[in-house]
Amino acid sequence: MGIIAWLIISILFVLAFVGLVYPILPSSLFLLLSFVVYGIFYSFGDFHWTFWTIQIFLFILLFTTDYLANLFSLKKFGGSKAGMWGSTFGLLIGPFVIPFLGIIIGPFLGAVIAELLVHRISFSDAVKIGLGSVVGFIGSVVVKSLIMIFMIVYFLIVVL
Repeated sequence: MGIIAWLIISILFVLAFVGLVYPILPSSLFLLLSFVVYGIFYSFGDFHWTFWTIQIFLFILLFTTDYLANLFSLKKFGGSKAGMWGSTFGLLIGPFVIPFLGIIIGPFLGAVIAELLVHRISFSDAVKIGLGSVVGFIGSVVVKSLIMIFMIVYFLIVVL
């Protein structure tokens, strides 16, 4: 039974990381589910209040990282809320339209198109903003990866 539990937990960890590049998959929820699976198969007694406090803080940080990274990079590159919404839409749609490159092209095109339609700026400025959305996405993936690695390592330290 232990092998099955750790196999399920490991698959949930992998799905959490896949969710970083396919945002339709809820990374944070897969991590939370892996902790619940451990508790069901073994015991929730291993998880003290400090464990849940730290993990909940990091879950909140995961959710806000996307928004803050996108907002910061778009503002730095001259974008607006329209660019942010376009980038987010492109991020969700891009991977389905263009399977591998859509994760980069989607946010870029979404931000460019949104800025061109809403603010009627020059094409070169819109491209600059689109690049900012890609920089923000890549930055958020790196930061969220580090947070998730910390969450998993902390989980393993607590339970092993």
